[in-house]
Amino acid sequence: MSKFITFGEVMLRLKSPRHERLMQTKHLEATFGGGEANVAISLANYGFDVLFVTALPENDIADACIREIRSFGVDTQYIIRRDGRVGIYFLETGANQRPSNVIYDRAGSSISQLTPGEIDWGDIFEGATWFHITGITPAISKSAKEVALESVMVAKSMGLTVSCDFNFRKKLWNYKEKTVDVMRQLVSFVDVGIANEEDCQKSLGITVDVDVESGTLDTNKYRALGDKVLEEFPKMKMIAITLRESLSADTNGWSACLNDGGGFYVSRKYMMSDIIDRVGGGDSFAGGLIAGLNRYKSKQEALEFAVAASCLKHSIPGDFNLVKVDEVEKLMGGDGSGRVSR
Repeated sequence: MSKFITFGEVMLRLKSPRHERLMQTKHLEATFGGGEANVAISLANYGFDVLFVTALPENDIADACIREIRSFGVDTQYIIRRDGRVGIYFLETGANQRPSNVIYDRAGSSISQLTPGEIDWGDIFEGATWFHITGITPAISKSAKEVALESVMVAKSMGLTVSCDFNFRKKLWNYKEKTVDVMRQLVSFVDVGIANEEDCQKSLGITVDVDVESGTLDTNKYRALGDKVLEEFPKMKMIAITLRESLSADTNGWSACLNDGGGFYVSRKYMMSDIIDRVGGGDSFAGGLIAGLNRYKSKQEALEFAVAASCLKHSIPGDFNLVKVDEVEKLMGGDGSGRVSR
């Protein structure tokens, strides 16, 4: 079976119950999450052989985190234990016209202190076929950026397919180098790009006239956006762009398109109301796309799998997309009734 590798920070997630404000309650729900770990768990749930790489300290919280990731069948043997701390993010879930809010507390985390040469990428990538990273990792710190660049360079030199979710996080880019300069260097090694319109603009400096506030999305403009990305990064084989229509915090339209330079594919659109948790929605799309590209012969099917998988994630609390292939394929087939399965 093909071996898939993901690399990035996993954090302690502290969330206020239900839709309460962060300081409205005396209780916070403690779980774990992080972009690349979320993708690894999705892939493991779909039956793929997955290894997750990160850095964590030697303490009980980190031990619990590793146990949690391992419980889904993800290989954790290459997690580095070193100085630092477990990063934290606080989540307040929005409702109606009040948006969700994320507060980061991850300065000094173990992964932020990693340096090139600490991780034996050659050993990790031996026999692997796919490597996934996001734009979050190089945003964490200057040294994490250097390790991220090291990872994609080694992956490409060893013949792996490299995917990257551009994932622009404004609250993280705090060192002097410009986001666009860093991300364009990293994306030059990428085969499969994953993004939304803001990621393309803020991470790569590539724009088209897209109005995401209008309530409707012009897919022709997203085709033009994909064309621009592929033109500026000729080694990239395809780019998938998620299309979210945010009517309110808990009512969204959800679809995506994929551009491989020869064909342009647009998925079915799902109208999602009463969203339970949209954090991790993009990661569930990325995990679904990677799975779909390795499961189906057609890119249209791969895209439909990714969008359906992510649609289901919006009904599940927590960062992880806890769905199986048959559940995703059932929704792909048109069964979105939510009727009880007996």
